[in-house]
Amino acid sequence: MKTGTFTISLDFELLWGIFDKVGTGYKPSYFLNTRQIVPIMLEKFAKANVQATWATVGMLFAENEEEWRAYSPKFLPSYRDRKYSAYEWVKKNGIRPEVHFAPDLIRQIIDTPGQELGSHTYAHYYTLMRGQSPEQFREDLMATQRISKDKFGVGLESLVFPRNHINELYLGICLEEGYKYVRGNPRNWFWQETQHENLSKKIFRSADCFFQVGAKTSYALEEVNLFEQEPIIIPASRILRPQQQHNLLMNKSRLLRIKSEMTFAAQHKEVYHLWWHPHNFGTNPESCLAELDELLSHYAKLHSEYGMLSMNMRSMGELIKEQVSMV
Repeated sequence: MKTGTFTISLDFELLWGIFDKVGTGYKPSYFLNTRQIVPIMLEKFAKANVQATWATVGMLFAENEEEWRAYSPKFLPSYRDRKYSAYEWVKKNGIRPEVHFAPDLIRQIIDTPGQELGSHTYAHYYTLMRGQSPEQFREDLMATQRISKDKFGVGLESLVFPRNHINELYLGICLEEGYKYVRGNPRNWFWQETQHENLSKKIFRSADCFFQVGAKTSYALEEVNLFEQEPIIIPASRILRPQQQHNLLMNKSRLLRIKSEMTFAAQHKEVYHLWWHPHNFGTNPESCLAELDELLSHYAKLHSEYGMLSMNMRSMGELIKEQVSMV
């Protein structure tokens, strides 16, 4: 029986995801809050029977700097602009365990029902930056699979490209290294070629969080294309953007937008794929978690009224293979 589906994917990265933007100028409380939020999120997901994919930077799997170095690939990314290299950042600033390692949280993700451990590459790898190569990307993916299998006994199947920089020429490499499912960008023009940012894209993306300026972002299973020698691309629908401090109206408006899109997907038996970074909750953890409660309650209502199902990326990918191949 065809039904609407609600998919959540999370880009779990701590400082590895923003080192090139903030350097050492981050507030320690921001990532401390993030570390405390993750177990709470997991508990809420389990209680609500909601699945999620945790696309995790492979470097977070390490216990310490020695292990981090042992699993790092020998063939490192040779970006023309070295500021994008996590390895160069460490050379300059050193390792800080509280923002660079989180094996305890990864174990909790694995132990929580319905949660899929996925990959965000080993070193928050940028596949569209000049200077790097396909061989370096493959080495990065191999490093992530090695540390995941060795430490946690888990082979990773879902991948999220950092900064949503999807290099289509690298998709075959993803599949060869075990990744069957990849998160794609929303299909609106202002989400395409995210490495080439401009003011108009940013304006349209921001506006679309509050009212519809592009096409709808939920989609039917039949709209997902299957190609041989490539992973299944599962498009995102919406990012749950960080809260705007001291702006209750904007926060409420953006949440209503997501809930209305979820309702549309449930009513029309479509896929709705929501994503965010756990560290987005780090500034206002209590109010952000209250928003999550509201979204999970709304999902429960849609599940009851329309039969909407919660699926992580792996479950979603398996459903797509099953149903689309039958068409």
